[in-house]
Amino acid sequence: MICMTNHYYSENPDLPHDYEEWDFQLRDRRFHFVTDSGVFSRDTVDYGSRVLIDAFDFDELPQAGGILDVGCGYGPIGLALAAVGERSVEMIDVNQRAVDLAQRNAQRNQIENVTIHVSNIYEALTQAPYAAIVSNPPIRAGKEVVHEILTGAYEHLLVGGTLTIVIQKKQGAPSAKKKMLDVFGNCETVIKDKGYYILRSTKE
Repeated sequence: MICMTNHYYSENPDLPHDYEEWDFQLRDRRFHFVTDSGVFSRDTVDYGSRVLIDAFDFDELPQAGGILDVGCGYGPIGLALAAVGERSVEMIDVNQRAVDLAQRNAQRNQIENVTIHVSNIYEALTQAPYAAIVSNPPIRAGKEVVHEILTGAYEHLLVGGTLTIVIQKKQGAPSAKKKMLDVFGNCETVIKDKGYYILRSTKE
């Protein structure tokens, strides 16, 4: 039986460190990432995150406000959006190891318009309200955690702000879409790509 503290959504994974370094191109910029054991998708930027990054539309956002990346991991989504846009990006994760890596990756890629820190979902935010919240939610943490991310987003968004998530159909996309419809009164399927759904709701 695997100890719960070894999951990527644990606060302090107790696996031995096993660092890896590699490059990856996101939205026409090449990034250099360092990753470690005990974090999600340590060997490459996962396909779902790539689809979300490419699908994110800055033009749909309110004029003011920053972006919040919930469950940032070692940082690919938040850092990519910070690098290509001019908005400040707050990046949070419950996993201290992931947060440490995201901070290192911000420095390695010379991205300064980010704030990266530990937070259990929305418990310790510093820049709310936001123009946008994005998340590749931790499916393995369970439906309750995923839906807490979806329902809690509403109160932390500016009017006109968006919640954008990526989720696989087989891992609960229909349920997530229903929850977002219930909370926001709207939910658009922006993209379907190889079983991954990009879902977006707007706070009206």
